[in-house]
Parts: sequence; C-alpha cells; structure tokens
Amino acid sequence: MPPLYTHGHHEAVLRSHRSRTAANSAAYLVPHLRTGMSLLDVGCGPGTITADLAALVAPGQVTAIEPVSDVFAAAQAFANDRGATNIHFEIADVHTLPYADNTFDVVHAHQVLQHVHDPVGALREMRRVSRGIVAARDSDYEAFTWFPQFPALDEWLDLYRKAARRNGGEPDAGRRLLSWAREAGFTDVEATASTWCYATPETREWWGGLWADRILHSAIAGQAVEYGLATQADLERISAAWRDWSAAEDGWFVVLHGEILCRK
Repeated sequence: MPPLYTHGHHEAVLRSHRSRTAANSAAYLVPHLRTGMSLLDVGCGPGTITADLAALVAPGQVTAIEPVSDVFAAAQAFANDRGATNIHFEIADVHTLPYADNTFDVVHAHQVLQHVHDPVGALREMRRVSRGIVAARDSDYEAFTWFPQFPALDEWLDLYRKAARRNGGEPDAGRRLLSWAREAGFTDVEATASTWCYATPETREWWGGLWADRILHSAIAGQAVEYGLATQADLERISAAWRDWSAAEDGWFVVLHGEILCRK
C-alpha cells in the first residue's frame, strides 16, 4: 500500500512549495544541465522548480510527473505563465515508471524520497530510465535546528517525525541518500549538503507563519489527532509557539538537506 502523503495539499503547504526554485533547491544540479537535454522531474508539485529546469534545458523536453493529478492544474498554469512550452505533465508512480530504459539525460527528484515507501526501489527506477544523471535532494528533519528554543517546537518536530514514519516515509532522508543510492546500484555518487536559512524578519514571518498554519489546517493536523500524537489543544499551543518564534528578533532556523548526483 503506498504511503500517505504527510503534508497534503493545503494552501499553507503549497505556499512553501511555490517558493522553491532551481536556484534555492537544485543548485547542485544546475551546473550539469545543458540545452537540448531531456529531463524527468519526479514529484513536480506546483511546477516552480520544473519550469526553471525546463528553461535551462530548452529546447530539450521535460516530463513532469506526480502520482495523482491534484496539483497538475496549478503546475500547468505556472508553466503557461512562464511560457514553458517544453514541459509535458503525466501521472506516474516513481516505483513503476512507464518509460523505457535510458530514456532521459537527467532524472530529478526534490523532496520526494522521504515520502515514498521504497526509496531504494525508487532510485533503481530512476536509474533505469536515466542515461546520464540522477539527482535527488531531501531534507533531514532530525537535523533541523533553531533559536530561540521553544519546547513546543521540539514537540512539533517529534510529532512530525512520528507521523511521517506512521505514513510510510522517512523524515530523516537527507543523511540516507548516499546509502540508498549505493544500495540502488550507483557506484559514481557525489554526495553534498545545503541549507535553507530563515533569519530575517521577512523570512521568519514567512516560515513561522506557514508552519503555524500547517500544524492547524494541513493534513498533518488530522493525522496527529487520529494517531494519538497530539490533541487539538496541543496543536494550538504548537501553532502559537511558531508565531512566537517568528516574532523573536534573534530568531534563526536552518533546514538541512542531503543531495546526491549519481552517474550511470
């Protein structure tokens, strides 16, 4: 049975996803892209990274996939607004990709492997359909760090990690990417790391505000209560702590990501 997507597609989740670009989320891959390349973007979400990658490989063709069609309308609208005519959207599962061996020059996945039930199998499929590069980037929740310390944010992190694992994923995927890639059969793997850092009034307000909303209104709120991980009162308290953190003048939050660039 496929895992349940922990985040869901609430507006507060998409607010985060829409902020992602090739510059802030795929910088490790960008130097390796060339015009004319074919690219498969696994788990394209709202399409913001996809459109950037499509611009970098144009006139090469980009295939963008999601396992369900829920987000395709927004992704297609974004691509149209950007004038990205070289993107084709399809419904597909990364565990059973409907493409022939060695179809794409590049296969890319951002924040995907942490949510799938078989990340090694997913990487094997990505390897199979690639004739060049497989690139993946995933966050590592246990490595998130912040200041000032708010006990309720520690509760939030513990709650999220438990819910994600209950849903069939691995929230601490970043540190495991190299291991998963080697298990999937790659021998030429470049492993790196990068961060998102929120330490200005504007970025603190954005990051703290979206998590204050997500913990109350996105899919994880219902999961936390259903799984017995938190009460509604707990979620309200965690949400308030996020807003307190975002208002702190010395507030600082870092999201650590693992990255892999694999060659066949």
